[in-house]
Amino acid sequence: MADVKYKPVSHDHEAFLKKALKRKEFREAYENLEEEYRFAREMLAARSRFGLTQEAVAELMGTTKSAVSRLEAAGKHAPSLTTLKKYAQAVGCRLEIKLVPDSRVTKRSTRSAKKQAAG
Repeated sequence: MADVKYKPVSHDHEAFLKKALKRKEFREAYENLEEEYRFAREMLAARSRFGLTQEAVAELMGTTKSAVSRLEAAGKHAPSLTTLKKYAQAVGCRLEIKLVPDSRVTKRSTRSAKKQAAG
């Protein structure tokens, strides 16, 4: 059998993103998932700070590595609050959820939404 050495492919994510964001469809999809990507990066950073692998987090959560992988993949999974709390605890954090006023929404548009919701 041939001696094959692992040769990782270099990837400049910033350059890729800069080029991809020029495409309207990509930009819109990326912007729609912005919060999910931000949260996924936060999860990965927390796991890294705690020095854990996905396998270790899975064991602490009582689940599988593939479940943790799905949890850390932005836009592919909608985990429950219970699952997010378990993940946070496994990586030495606590989960904090906030509702932050959206500066793009005016009081007028909020009133219109309330009327529509009321029927």
